[in-house]
Amino acid sequence: MQEPTFLILTALAAQPLHGYGVIQSVTDLSAGDVKLRPGTLYGALDRLAEQGMIEVDREEAIEGRLRRYYRLSETGATTLQEQATRLHRNAAAAESQLGKRPGFTLGLTGA
Repeated sequence: MQEPTFLILTALAAQPLHGYGVIQSVTDLSAGDVKLRPGTLYGALDRLAEQGMIEVDREEAIEGRLRRYYRLSETGATTLQEQATRLHRNAAAAESQLGKRPGFTLGLTGA
């Protein structure tokens, strides 16, 4: 699963969001590393809906424009959990291997 897809599903895990809300949440979740453009997001949302990972929660008319809210489906929640577990396992393996490197001090670096 690609990182943007993982982050979109993560953004929808806690509550339904509309497109702009998903964009903001993904930016926040990734500490600004992933910035989705609307065209990319809506293509991904359509694909995830076709795959049964997300569902339309509701639609609202705001100032004459339709705002669609999406939510994570049960299939999406299961898939997200499986991916999170896999990523955690892989990160732990990387940390373990780095810890064996002579003279290497394991720690998180930040910008």
